[in-house]
Amino acid sequence: MIKSLHARHHLLAQQEKQVEFLNNGIFKEGKLPTFKSKIEAVGYFPLKPSKIEIFQMNIGYMCNQVCKHCHVDAGPDRKEIMTRETMQQCLDVLEQTKIHTLDITGGAPEMNPDFRWFVTEAKKRGAQEIIVRSNLTIILANPKYHDLPQFFKEHKVRICSSLPFYSAEKTNRQRGEGVFETSIKALQMLNEVGYGKSGSGLILDLVYNPSGAFLPGDQGQLERDFKKELKEHFSIEFNSLFTITNIPISRFLDFLIESGNYEEYMEKLITAFNPMAVSGVMCRNTVSIDWQGFLYDCDFNQMLGLKTDERKGQHISTFNVVELESRDIVISQHCYACTAGAGSSCQGATA
Repeated sequence: MIKSLHARHHLLAQQEKQVEFLNNGIFKEGKLPTFKSKIEAVGYFPLKPSKIEIFQMNIGYMCNQVCKHCHVDAGPDRKEIMTRETMQQCLDVLEQTKIHTLDITGGAPEMNPDFRWFVTEAKKRGAQEIIVRSNLTIILANPKYHDLPQFFKEHKVRICSSLPFYSAEKTNRQRGEGVFETSIKALQMLNEVGYGKSGSGLILDLVYNPSGAFLPGDQGQLERDFKKELKEHFSIEFNSLFTITNIPISRFLDFLIESGNYEEYMEKLITAFNPMAVSGVMCRNTVSIDWQGFLYDCDFNQMLGLKTDERKGQHISTFNVVELESRDIVISQHCYACTAGAGSSCQGATA
C-alpha cells in the first residue's frame, strides 16, 4: 500500500511538472505562439464539443511492453487497474445515453481481469461499436490470451493495433526486441479467424507512429505501402492504417527534452498548424475515462492529469451528457500535435 501511494504521488508530481513545462519556457517567453492564441485567431476558442459520440476508456496502465513513444507510460510495473464497480458505472452511462462507440484502451486492456466480462456486458447493452486497442503481442504473451482472436470475433470487436513499421528493424527499435515477429504472428492469427478479410465484417486497423521527432507521412500512401509489404512478405491483410502524430507528453516529452529536440519539434508542429484540422480533433466528440472513473477531454489530457471543466462534472458517477456537451475543452501546447498537417486523432488523420 505504501509503495502504491509513493508511485501515485510520483506520477502526480511528474504530470504537474510536464504541464508546467509545456505552459512555460519557450511559450511563456514568447518565442513560440501558444495553442490558445492559434485557435483563437481562427475562431475556435474556447474549443467546444460537437457531440459526445465516443467513450474512450482506459481500463488500466499495465502492459506487457514498455514502448519508447508510449504516452501512457505503460508497462508491467503499472498497477492502476479499473475495477468492475467503475466499469459498471460506465456501462450504466452508456445504456442511458446515445453514445454509440466504446473505445477500450490501456496499457494492454486485455490484462484487466474484468476485460472479457466488460466487453460481453457492453455488447449485451447494445454498444453499436466496440474498439479494442491491442498491442498484438499480448495475444502470444501467455496461453490465457491465445484465444483472444476468437473472443474478439464472437463479440464482433473492432481491433486497432499498433505496428510502427512493416520491417523488424524499425518496429523492434521502438517497441523492443522480438516485438515485430510476435506482432506478425498475432496478425496472422487474427487473419485466420477472418479479421481484415474482405466481406467478413471483422475490422482490423493498424496504427502508425513515427519513430522519432518528426511528423508522420501521408496516411493514404503509408496505408498502401503497409498493405503491399505485409501482403507480399507475410500474407497479412488489414482494413485501414491510421497515422498518429507523437504527442509531446510523458515518455516522448522526456525523450525530446533529453535529446535536445523539444523546441525544434514544437516548431515543426506549429509550422504545420492546419486550421482545417481543428474542427476534427477527437476531444470534440470523445470523452476519456481513466481507471478511477475520472473524466478528461482526451486520452492525452488524461496522461497530464487535466480533467474536464470542473463546472460540468469530472467523474463518471456524476456524468451529465448535456452539461459535458456545453463544456470548454481544456487545452495546452501538446494539442498542437492534433492540428499539425492532416491532423491527428485516435482514428487517424482528420483533415
